[in-house]
Amino acid sequence: MTTASDLRSGKTHRDENFPVASFLISPRHRALILAFYNFVRTADDIADHPELDPAEKLRLLDLLEAELLGKGETQDVAVALRRAFAERAMPPRHALDLLTAFRMDVEKLRYENWDELIHYCRYSAMPVGRFMLDVHGESTSTWPASDAICAGLQINNHLQDCGKDYRALNRVYLPRDALAESGASVEMLGEAKSPAPLLACLHKLAARNAALLEEGRSLNSGVKDFRLGLEIAVIQAFADRIVRLLQERDPLSERVHLSPLELLGHSLGALAGETGRRAVGRHPASRSAAGA
Repeated sequence: MTTASDLRSGKTHRDENFPVASFLISPRHRALILAFYNFVRTADDIADHPELDPAEKLRLLDLLEAELLGKGETQDVAVALRRAFAERAMPPRHALDLLTAFRMDVEKLRYENWDELIHYCRYSAMPVGRFMLDVHGESTSTWPASDAICAGLQINNHLQDCGKDYRALNRVYLPRDALAESGASVEMLGEAKSPAPLLACLHKLAARNAALLEEGRSLNSGVKDFRLGLEIAVIQAFADRIVRLLQERDPLSERVHLSPLELLGHSLGALAGETGRRAVGRHPASRSAAGA
């Protein structure tokens, strides 16, 4: 029998734009986080699978949900996450929210405006941050700042991969009204280099996303767990650098991902900055105030 795990793309937690259960996270949390990641990655790969028809994708996503809720034992990633949740007496709500997003990916190929895109992020990105905060026993008062960062990370990814998503999946996350305002068309995403109207649209969206990421700047001031705070600082540093690249470059023809050396440099800088901030009790500085 083919299981959902057999349809994985081969992408792992080490291939993401942000750290997943890195050495910064306490070992006692890593097994649960990796079980969550494997479940989510499997569902994401199903939604993006180039050879499955939409009905089969939805069937498999429904199967993952059913087994996460205890109705079956055939899907290893669902069973593993169900057991990991049970060990910590945690509900599966964040994983269920993510399944909602993957169903949207199967059924919705275009977004009309920024609000629709943020609604998608409510299910595709925000549950990840909320899950991490819950795992560490943090207050739900940290959710709004986390939501902003997670949505910003998701939109960074949409902008980075806009050409690939269009060519491979006919899926466009760039809002229709933003394209129209710049005089751009969806078909321009299929070109090797962004025409001027499309590039203008992409840069405007990146600038708007930079403002969204700024809304999450205060997250670490409310996070008590030191190691989680370090991981958040690293994630924010990556997101800030990527959104700056997206405001300056063309994702269709130029590099808008971080190199291993850049990842290392930004990680070290973020770790030093967050450690120092916590040592003296400073509030997280805005990017402009920090001169980033």
